[in-house]
Amino acid sequence: MALQRKTSQNAAPRAWQRMLSGRRLDLLDPSPVDIEIEDIAHGLARVARWNGQTLGPLPFNVAQHSVIVEAFCSELKPGWPAKWKLAALLHDGPEFVIGDMISPFKAQLGGQYKTIERRLQQAIHLSFGLPPDLPEAIEKTIKRADRACAFFEATQIAGFDVNEARKLFGPPRGVGHLELRTLTANQSQKAFLDRFHALHEKTGGRSAR
Repeated sequence: MALQRKTSQNAAPRAWQRMLSGRRLDLLDPSPVDIEIEDIAHGLARVARWNGQTLGPLPFNVAQHSVIVEAFCSELKPGWPAKWKLAALLHDGPEFVIGDMISPFKAQLGGQYKTIERRLQQAIHLSFGLPPDLPEAIEKTIKRADRACAFFEATQIAGFDVNEARKLFGPPRGVGHLELRTLTANQSQKAFLDRFHALHEKTGGRSAR
């Protein structure tokens, strides 16, 4: 028994999570074949933005945020091919398993967190026929749409005044005004999946499986 306890204590910490699909996703070495869009949608629809510090009875979740960011990208770049719109929809994909950490906390965690996040994002991209790393111009457009959505979230549901939000996120140029209506987890999950399937079909439905 003593030997068994010692072996157990010396074993590497578990680095995988079992998903509702039955997949076992290794967080340190994620495989594209273990990525399921249903797991992503389910997880993101239950992850709160702003650490849950938002107005109203429902948390504003990452799945709803992702759908808005993709819509903003379509406004900013009307001629974008479906694959870049799909990348925008999946821009926060890793958060289905590692959660949505606010930017100040991410900065404190440093390089190891960024490495885990990047590997997960690469696996997600490869799973759905996207390049593991996006071109810089595509990343910049997605980030611009992300910050525009953050501005509306900050000023409408997260308690920021307009001037403070402008300093932190910049004014939301190039996109229409957004009136937020927080959806339930199930509504957000469905909206995310519907948009994913529409875009993925336009890309030819390529995947790693």
